[in-house]
Amino acid sequence: MNNVRFNPIALLVAILALAASSMVQAQATRTWVSGVGDDVNPCSRTAPCKTFAGAISKTATNGEISVLDPGGFGAVTITKSITIDGGKGAGFGSILAALTTGIIINITSAADVHKTVILRNISINGGGTGLRGINILAASKVIIEDSQIFGFQGSPGVGISDTRAGGKLVVAGTEVSHNLGSAILMQPTALVTATLARVQLMNNANSGLFAGNNTHATISDSVAAGNTSAGLFADGTGIINSENVRVSGNGGTGILTTGGGTIRLSNAVVTDNGVGFNNGGTINTFTPANNKIMGNTGANVGALTPIAQQ
Repeated sequence: MNNVRFNPIALLVAILALAASSMVQAQATRTWVSGVGDDVNPCSRTAPCKTFAGAISKTATNGEISVLDPGGFGAVTITKSITIDGGKGAGFGSILAALTTGIIINITSAADVHKTVILRNISINGGGTGLRGINILAASKVIIEDSQIFGFQGSPGVGISDTRAGGKLVVAGTEVSHNLGSAILMQPTALVTATLARVQLMNNANSGLFAGNNTHATISDSVAAGNTSAGLFADGTGIINSENVRVSGNGGTGILTTGGGTIRLSNAVVTDNGVGFNNGGTINTFTPANNKIMGNTGANVGALTPIAQQ
């Protein structure tokens, strides 16, 4: 007669496997949040969650969190590919991030092939004490569209901070304003290419766009105005390619390069700044000259280097 022995370890493994399988199955491709939702809900359209943090655990990798109606949906840490869409229909998704960071992006899993985050139609308010609007630590691609990031007055008070080891950043149709530090601060440890279009970088207490080492940024059809330090600032190996950008009313310098940084100007209007440009690296202007640098308070420092279009 065969004796069947009870194996508690095998039973425990089976239970955990079933639980994990159940959790995976419970994750939906699309989830929903509402100002009157509850995070105990499944985050479906008819039973939405209350916060982005509550919804993200119930959303599958590469899925989407959508906003049903106006509300404050709380700070969130993103560790997988996902889209968060604040919506333009019934309302606008917002995050109030007093004393904290609005969105942290930190995708490190090798199983996540795309490592891509899309943030769309979101208002991120630091409430006068927030630290960072969006803090990018790890991801292959981050896309920020049609959003507002403002009021981050706690240290370092940055609108968008990018310190990851390589990737791509796209910011379109977005305003970053009234922050203690820079609107967009690029300090990656490996090459990050940034594409900025139709952005307004205004009234920040440091720079509009800071491109540090390992940054290649292109900014077009945009405004960098009213910042205390510089409008566009490239340092070290940082490069900014600027096309049709208005740089005005910055208290320090409109166009600033230091430590070998490079800024290339085309169709720029640089006016009403403390100094039009201060060249401690390389500032190129295309020939024939198509930039308007005029009406700035102080004398320019250095010279522009004309380059022919190829």
